[in-house]
Amino acid sequence: MRWKGRRQSSNVEDRRGRRPTRKAAGGGIGMLIIVAIVWLMGGDPSQVLNLMQGGGQSSVATYQGSAQEDELAQFVSVVLADAEDVWSQLFQQAGGRYRLPTLVLYNGKVQSACGLSSAATGPFYCPGDEKLYIDLSFYDDLKRKFQAPGDFAMAYVVAHEVGHHVQRLLGASERVMSQRGRVSEKEFNRQMVRLELQADFYAGVWAHHAQRMHNILEQGDIEEALTAASAVGDDRIQKRSQGYVVPDAFTHGTSEQRMRWFSKGFKTGDIRQGNTFEASYL
Repeated sequence: MRWKGRRQSSNVEDRRGRRPTRKAAGGGIGMLIIVAIVWLMGGDPSQVLNLMQGGGQSSVATYQGSAQEDELAQFVSVVLADAEDVWSQLFQQAGGRYRLPTLVLYNGKVQSACGLSSAATGPFYCPGDEKLYIDLSFYDDLKRKFQAPGDFAMAYVVAHEVGHHVQRLLGASERVMSQRGRVSEKEFNRQMVRLELQADFYAGVWAHHAQRMHNILEQGDIEEALTAASAVGDDRIQKRSQGYVVPDAFTHGTSEQRMRWFSKGFKTGDIRQGNTFEASYL
């Protein structure tokens, strides 16, 4: 992917090297009491306020990542910037406004509005705070664990999580999550598959328009994205982890489905063709 020397998003929150802490509940009188105690003991109340009102991460000395990791941080920031350009334009054309998400970089564990998560969770989007969370070590997992090397494999991952943000803005995520507990687990899983495949489609839409707007693609990039989409298919992951496949337990779609919906998004660039919830064939 052609990305060096290009605009990086300013909507990146770097929490690498910070330890996650629980957020203080509420505030008000309880917070004032704690601040008063710290002040009486000669401490700095502003530090307590920053910790209690911040993003649930304790501050430490500036994190020093490796040169490779810092370059990867710059890369995902460029991908996010491209996503901002693409989705802002598409929403504007549809008469709407695209609300920019924030990308949070962390390592190890992270606190979000969705709770405490570890790197083992993999990249994820939290609708509660409209932030994407990525531990950059996942890039190594893509190459070694999933056999999906290449920078555009990582770009696909970022674009997929941005796709979930688009779903949040369009109401698709809320409609699906509202069904939890109201339908059977089997039916809810089916709806989750449709949600994930639509995010794959949106990742393809991003690639289509980012290429049109910024000429980002190099030879082999789309193949890298397709390899990554295939690698994280439910059937492939279940086969590798437990030796057999349970279709009713799928929550993301098969390798074939994920590749096909990404490809459809990339080929058409038309968000109207990504209604996986009404598709008769997934």
